[in-house]
Amino acid sequence: MDMDVLRRRLSSEEINALPLCHYEGPVHVVRSEADWQAALPLLREESILGFDTETRPSFRKGRRNSPALIQLATAQAVYLIQLSWLPFGPHLADLLANPVQVKAGVGIRDDMRDLAKLHDFEPAGLVDLGGVARAHKLPSQGLRTLAANFFGWRVSKGSQCSNWSLPELSARQIAYAATDAWIGRLIFVRMCELGLIPASKPATWPAVPCGGGA
Repeated sequence: MDMDVLRRRLSSEEINALPLCHYEGPVHVVRSEADWQAALPLLREESILGFDTETRPSFRKGRRNSPALIQLATAQAVYLIQLSWLPFGPHLADLLANPVQVKAGVGIRDDMRDLAKLHDFEPAGLVDLGGVARAHKLPSQGLRTLAANFFGWRVSKGSQCSNWSLPELSARQIAYAATDAWIGRLIFVRMCELGLIPASKPATWPAVPCGGGA
């Protein structure tokens, strides 16, 4: 892929004209300790996890709700962990603190900071895709603009402001949440293929910028 193509800023009209893409693979909704114990061995064996969270929107100025959903994407499936059913604690934090496993997403430091308010831990292995894009002077730094530039796909934002604290997620919410984690993992892999992230480094990636993404 020509870097000049990646350095071109796509307009909203151009992005809206791209084909809509969503994740079509297996999705596992994790709502109990038994669900988590079934998922954990499969998550641990992955070297790269796409990562995202969803939070119930707040319509009060200055108020930010706690994350309601954690999304983790492997090469084979996406796992959606509903924190209203399975609260964030050591069982989840230990995975996110593993320094030899990449967790890739946009604005990932902010997400981890919000999770640490629920249970104190030190996340490791983080790669912020927006930070990598900024380091290479790419204009696209948000998940949807990165998907458009790197793959020519349009990712829906339709369920972004829905209520993620509901006991039962809708099919649209599940598809939206799974797509965000899946596309984050794909972008990380593509960045490695293009040499934007050094392939020879261990998964701690200490030199990769980890700022918030747009």
